[in-house]
Amino acid sequence: MFLPFFDNLRNAGVPVSLREFLAFLEGMKKGLATYDIDAFYYLGCAIMVKDERHLDRFDRAFAATFSGLEAIPPQAVMDAVDIPDEWLKKLAEKHLSAEEKAEIEALGGFDKLMETLKKRLEEQKGRHQGGNKWVGTAGTSPFGAYGYNPEGIRIGQSESRHQRAVKVWDKREFRNLDDSVELGTRNIKVALKRLRKWARSGAAEELDLGETIRKTAENGYLDVKTRPERRNAVKVLLFLDVGGSMDPHIKVMEELFSAAKSEFKHMEHFYFHNCLYEGVWRDNRRRWNAQISTAEILRTYGKDYKCIFVGDASMSPYEIAYAGGANEHYNAESGETWLTRAREQWPNHLWINPLDPRYWPHTQSIHMIQHIFGADRMVPMTLSGIERGMKALT
Repeated sequence: MFLPFFDNLRNAGVPVSLREFLAFLEGMKKGLATYDIDAFYYLGCAIMVKDERHLDRFDRAFAATFSGLEAIPPQAVMDAVDIPDEWLKKLAEKHLSAEEKAEIEALGGFDKLMETLKKRLEEQKGRHQGGNKWVGTAGTSPFGAYGYNPEGIRIGQSESRHQRAVKVWDKREFRNLDDSVELGTRNIKVALKRLRKWARSGAAEELDLGETIRKTAENGYLDVKTRPERRNAVKVLLFLDVGGSMDPHIKVMEELFSAAKSEFKHMEHFYFHNCLYEGVWRDNRRRWNAQISTAEILRTYGKDYKCIFVGDASMSPYEIAYAGGANEHYNAESGETWLTRAREQWPNHLWINPLDPRYWPHTQSIHMIQHIFGADRMVPMTLSGIERGMKALT
């Protein structure tokens, strides 16, 4: 029954062998991951992933193979006596009509939302499901998981469903982008080539054909001349949004990242989540304990760098406008403050948005980012969009 999983892993580029697959089946036979979806995931990951660069490919193959588990029919659930709660809790997801969603009103702003959550946590004594007040699941309360509220705090849910949460209470793990992705087309790389400034530097390693011919003719014998190879002298700072609403864009992000690493020899990259704050990181596995001060980056990289942000700019407006508005930590200064500093430090700046431009007018946070950067400084992640962005940076 796990053969489709094996095929999906191979198709996703995970170099799993038959020996490793048989070891995985043996682990399942021994009961190492019976009825435990987390144990099942980690067992497969530990046995069949040999290189950390393939973790994200494994995740995509895993999701493609087992994406229907959360949609088990209710009757099947009633008949199953050994399936634990972790496998069943998503059955409580509540799907409301557009009219029902329109009837649910926000609490009245960020400060009121946080104040109410604090009060709920003090009053609530146990688990709660449904309803519109307590922290729980499948309800219309602003606090909890697998329900709906137009402005709430997500607690205990594996992923975003409506992109409306003001804060996310859970610690999430993000993967580094895979820089070894082979591009299906050369479109992105060709577009990036428009941002070039050639200069000769480094060791003399390129044949200078014209000078070799001239010296050979003068001296009467072969006199080979070399010169420093021409390289793209453009310096680039790349800030990449990861996690949350960016998950659907992983493939095109990896293609862009791979092309940029190949095209720009002087490139530094950093990760952030949703909006720029006081810290960024190079490795998503260490994003909580190895952050790099954004202020230090502003001091280190001069105005000659081209600064490119890549993200869907889709978040709660509080994450941009408010101190304390970040959805995973308390930020002493607003995201707008840090984005403005970045814009002023690097006059040649650009925001590349992988979200379809048709949806931009319906997202308030995108309008806010465009106001900070300039409307002409946000381009879609399309061939024409990237070409337009590279032209704006030159």
